[in-house]
Amino acid sequence: MGTSNLWSYTVNPSANPALRLSTADLPPAQRRDWLHEVIGREYAKVRITPPKQAELFNEMTIYPWRELRLSAIRSNSIGLHCPPSEPETASQDAYFAVVLLSGRYRLQQDGREAELQAGDIALYDATRPHRIDCPEPFAKLLVSIPRQLLKQRLPGVEHCSALRIPGGDGLGAVTADFLRSTARQADCIDTARFAPLAGQAMDLLALTLNTLRPGRFELADQRTLALNRSKRLIESRLADPELDSATIARAAHLSPRYLNALFNGENTSLMRYVWLRRLQHCAEELRAEQHAGRSLTEIALRWGFNDMSHFSRAFKRHYGCTPSDYRHMPR
Repeated sequence: MGTSNLWSYTVNPSANPALRLSTADLPPAQRRDWLHEVIGREYAKVRITPPKQAELFNEMTIYPWRELRLSAIRSNSIGLHCPPSEPETASQDAYFAVVLLSGRYRLQQDGREAELQAGDIALYDATRPHRIDCPEPFAKLLVSIPRQLLKQRLPGVEHCSALRIPGGDGLGAVTADFLRSTARQADCIDTARFAPLAGQAMDLLALTLNTLRPGRFELADQRTLALNRSKRLIESRLADPELDSATIARAAHLSPRYLNALFNGENTSLMRYVWLRRLQHCAEELRAEQHAGRSLTEIALRWGFNDMSHFSRAFKRHYGCTPSDYRHMPR
């Protein structure tokens, strides 16, 4: 069944490009199949249990939000069951943070169950089996967060799924209020000003979810922050051929031994990571049309290699062919 006529965007070019989808645009006989397709494409592959005593109704407004997405959803009663399956799209490979606006909402995952009241927050992993039961009409906000992004930001987040975060006070209230206010004003804020709010939403959600994590993950969290900070520092200095472990350690205010221990956790070492990132940048430019006029030497020097024979050996060892052969491979 074609659905192109159901995809509509806001008209104002400076406004957020909201995707608005509704079962109300279809005949009742087509709604279940269409909703199954849309939820599977935008969120997770699920089985739908429609309401017994009302028509199937579901309405979604989806805002792209930097790495995140913000959805405002209204629906009649419904049941959703996600069986074990592999994610097929980036939108499915995500954690979903729910803010219930009205109605009743029960979320089950990993042997845990959260019964939400209006204002409450809960999290679930779209890549893992889960069940959602809403026995009456409801409205909710859904923040889609790429799974790896949240796992890097919050080690141990998998222990936070299907746990109720009260929205009446504390961090839960602050986070829920921020997301509700953002959703209400989303159509009134231009894209340039709306996008930075995603970072604030991520900060608030991470702070709030952190209250649910087992204490043993606090140390892992600090190590992750130090590792990510070191990677950003390395990325900013890759073109410097003099970059070495001592220079990186001084700039990061960490010891070379501790830095190597951090990278050992990713099955590499500090300087192997530096060489790998340089090779990856070189490989990207060798295949990019805008760099077709640059020689191999120019590209290698541009990314911190000052020994062409070493560059060629390292490149062939990693990619299985010479830089010249790699450049001329079919795109």
